[in-house]
Amino acid sequence: MKGKLNIREIAAQAGLSIATVSRVLAGKANTRAATREKVLAIARQHGVMENLTAGRLLLNNLVVFAPPRAFDQRTDIFYYKVIQGIHQALNHHDVRVRYCGIDELDSDAALFLEKMHQPETDAAIIVGIDDRHIHQLAAELNKPCVLINCLDQRMRLPAVSPDHQLIGHFSANYLFEQGHRQLLTLHCLRRYTMAQRLAGVRDAWRANNLYMDERRHLLTAEGFGSAEAEQRVSAWLQRTPANKRPTAILAGGDFMAMGAMSALQNAGLRVPQDISVMSMDGFNLAAIHDIALTSVHVPRNELGSEAVRVLQQRLLNPDGPCGNLLLAGRLVNGETVRRLRQQAPVRQEGLYE
Repeated sequence: MKGKLNIREIAAQAGLSIATVSRVLAGKANTRAATREKVLAIARQHGVMENLTAGRLLLNNLVVFAPPRAFDQRTDIFYYKVIQGIHQALNHHDVRVRYCGIDELDSDAALFLEKMHQPETDAAIIVGIDDRHIHQLAAELNKPCVLINCLDQRMRLPAVSPDHQLIGHFSANYLFEQGHRQLLTLHCLRRYTMAQRLAGVRDAWRANNLYMDERRHLLTAEGFGSAEAEQRVSAWLQRTPANKRPTAILAGGDFMAMGAMSALQNAGLRVPQDISVMSMDGFNLAAIHDIALTSVHVPRNELGSEAVRVLQQRLLNPDGPCGNLLLAGRLVNGETVRRLRQQAPVRQEGLYE
């Protein structure tokens, strides 16, 4: 009988009406949690869940946990857009979404448990929270949960993240392919994800048989703002002789790229004629000083939609394996990177003597 049960048979086994079973398997919100679990348990037992369409979301209520700044576009546009992606992915589902702000490192565990233990909470998506205790609690609550841009070190929760290391490698390697050999990476290292991105940059230097001297080729900032980036780059220009300056700056975000370009402009330098500038966290600014920005667009809205898709799979197959889905970035060519012509010396005679 595996996979062959119809709605009438499930209703008979559950002691419920056919209409109620139909509402549960359609993902409708107007059923009690206990009723819903009874129907889904019978459906799973007989393999019916395997035949349900992937587009069906079998839950009524979802809680999204994120740092408080993520709910304000002015303070964290990246996470704000991620959450908008979740909202858009749920538009065609009959799901009520609630939001809760918790600190990313020292989270309020009592608040988290309060929200998760509410009877109406069917599942959760956790965005950018690095507190391992929260991950542990989420894994033990027996409610589907998906992480976005964070990682469960104990491998019990599925996650969706940008492939930070590959994005860093690709961005730096693109500049090397354009003929640049000395890069300044302007970077914020406030989270391990940014350290992963920097690790990719280092990999690109090694892959091109070049040496990255971090005293010369790395400039760090506390945040991603343009004002701090401008200040850091201005100070760096003042202490760096012209013949020691790199030919390109790789910024950790669009606003950092804006600050770098302002500092270069104030120093009388042109972009890209004198120094090229590239961002590896695009979307926020299409142009800076009326110049189209060359950048790698890090997936943002896609993180939300893919997290909903992974959550669908967890609802259909709660005992399935957990994994980490890494999303690639996308290069957008602008006008802030200049291709350099490399003139390698060629010996005309005696190559094998």
